[in-house]
Amino acid sequence: MLSIYLNSTYYVCWRELKRFFRQKTRIIMALFQPLLWLVLMGNMMAGLTDNPYAARLLGVDNYLLFMTPGVMVMSALFGGVFNGVSLIWDRRLGFLQKMLTSPLPRFSIPLGKLAAIVLQITLQMIIILLVARFLGVHMATGLPGALVMLVFCALFATVMGGISLALATAIKTPETLFTVVNFLTMPLIFSSNAIFPREAMPSWLQIVADYNPVSYTVLPMRSLATSGWIWPDLLLGLGVLLLANAAVFLLLFNRFEKTQLI
Repeated sequence: MLSIYLNSTYYVCWRELKRFFRQKTRIIMALFQPLLWLVLMGNMMAGLTDNPYAARLLGVDNYLLFMTPGVMVMSALFGGVFNGVSLIWDRRLGFLQKMLTSPLPRFSIPLGKLAAIVLQITLQMIIILLVARFLGVHMATGLPGALVMLVFCALFATVMGGISLALATAIKTPETLFTVVNFLTMPLIFSSNAIFPREAMPSWLQIVADYNPVSYTVLPMRSLATSGWIWPDLLLGLGVLLLANAAVFLLLFNRFEKTQLI
């Protein structure tokens, strides 16, 4: 049974990757957007650290170092939440019906799609880290810390990709899904500590940030980048992401095994 799931997941994942690498514009935009954040906004806000109070809030003397983990998480967020579009197009083209009526285990469909988006996001994160290094960003934990940051991004992308796939089981058009995910992503980003430190927020927004899943991903990654191996931050972020992944997998299993998707 396990081998059937693994083989089915592999073929779904491979199909998604082939479709991704055939779309040159999509690849360019997936790489260009985070680089735009790093190069433009990172340098535009570089003067913040000249102010002693701002530098104390950021905890670093280089805003680009502070921002790099946030850019990685934002990229994983955007990459994950649009994962459901592929399911909508599969339904529209009739391919989803073929998969559902084949011997393919239903749950291997979201697993394969999530595996593909994790691989895409990981490649994107590696490029972001290389560009950040070229721009003078030095991670406090070096290469091992950078590898752990990739794991956090993969776990977060899985959560957001799973939510998007779950939405796509009920939403029939890409336009509607775009509207829903855009409504979700902006508040998630700007009510988290991805761009600005929590301490600089008003008190009510700090409370929102405390319950924002983006913050629990950025916190351990920023600790790895700026401070070192802060284990309470790492374990807290890892625990939250693992619980979120478990909840998303249960939701997807319910949607794909017990719901009419056509």
